Amino acid sequence: MTVLTILNAPGTQIPEQLTDLGRREDVELRIVEAGELGSALPGTDVLLLWDFFSRALKSEFGHADSLKWIHAAAAGVDSLIFDELSASEVVVTNARGIFDRPIAEFVLNYILLHAKNSLRSLEDQRNSTWNRRSTKDLAGSQAMIVGTGSIGREIARVLKALDVNVSGAGSHARTGDADFGTVIDSAQLSSHLSGVDWVINIAPLTDKTKNLIDAEVFAAMDPSAYFVNVGRGEAVVTSDLVDALSASQISGAGLDVFDEEPLPADHPLWQADNVIVTPHMSGDTDGWRLRLADQFVDLFEKYAAGETFPHTVDKAAGYVR
Repeated sequence: MTVLTILNAPGTQIPEQLTDLGRREDVELRIVEAGELGSALPGTDVLLLWDFFSRALKSEFGHADSLKWIHAAAAGVDSLIFDELSASEVVVTNARGIFDRPIAEFVLNYILLHAKNSLRSLEDQRNSTWNRRSTKDLAGSQAMIVGTGSIGREIARVLKALDVNVSGAGSHARTGDADFGTVIDSAQLSSHLSGVDWVINIAPLTDKTKNLIDAEVFAAMDPSAYFVNVGRGEAVVTSDLVDALSASQISGAGLDVFDEEPLPADHPLWQADNVIVTPHMSGDTDGWRLRLADQFVDLFEKYAAGETFPHTVDKAAGYVR
């Protein structure tokens, strides 16, 4: 008998694919919210974090006497990983692959809106103003993608299909990368931004990437460069970003993630006319929760059959290598 516990967020409906697992003779299903997790963990073999931003497990981990596998229904696992979990034998998986194409398309949307000056066109339309002007070509422009995991690679493929030149920054420098060619060490990012038109952050949040993008990085960007963040808000020193935008150090930004979410109503980023703000939704295309559920069911079948998972999180690194 496998005891499966699902940590759910308040008010969130669990898809039928997941509740159907509880109808199996070899599965005991427990569905709880954060305040009930401690009492549900004893005897639990598998924990599904459907409430994927919850940090409840850290304080209750001592009750996990049988836990073998945790699946986070998200790409990033920074809210999950803590020292005791990293030191344990518990296997961690994430939603690798589910959000790759949606986020890549969202990044392309940001870039096209800026390159084609679409916000200005919408303003002109509201004001019934006929204002012809030239816009930027994507072909031949240069993108630096910070974060070379599966989502970063999909962004690279989408942009290269439009003849954007792509380079990458990752946890370590290397050459001969299939999607990026040469990858620089992200710690050296500011030394490689001259001539870059699009700086795109999709890096996981780790000790190395926290506050990675700061005043030094923005100062190294060309004034015509555009910054996109679909990774984690804490990778950016927000006050430095606000200063860079206010001083026209960079031409604008497309921001889907922030160090404080929801973004406070009085935050200056809301009012910046060279910024697009979206509410952490870049991966949320129609049916995304159903796809997450299907992925977990597939992984659960592998677990039940004693098969190897197609990917696991390196708990020390904080991401899938």
